[in-house]
Amino acid sequence: MPRLIRLYLRSITLGFSLGLIFTLLLLWSDVGGLRHLLMTTAGGWLAIALLLIFHGLLFSGVQFAIVVMAMGQGPSDSGGKRQRRHAPGTAAAAAIAPLPAASGRR
Repeated sequence: MPRLIRLYLRSITLGFSLGLIFTLLLLWSDVGGLRHLLMTTAGGWLAIALLLIFHGLLFSGVQFAIVVMAMGQGPSDSGGKRQRRHAPGTAAAAAIAPLPAASGRR
C-alpha cells in the first residue's frame, strides 16, 4: 500500500478515536444536561450516533491536516519566524520609469 494512503488511514483512525473519546467525555460529564436529554428522548440514540460520526469526521480531518502541514517542515525547522528564500539566479525587479503623460491627440 502506498505511504500516503497508510498515512491517511492512520490519521483518520487516530482522529476517529479522539472524536470517540471526546464524545464519551462530553456525555460522561453531562455538559449542559446533554446526557440526560439524549437518554430520555426517544430519538436520543440517533443524536448520539450523529455526535460520534461528526466528531470523528472533525477530529480526523484536523489530525490529517496537522500531519500534512508537518510534512513540509524539515527536522531542523523549529517553527517561529520564517525567512524568505529566493531561488538561485533570481534578482529583484527593477523599477520602471513612468510613462510620459498623454498629450490628448491621437
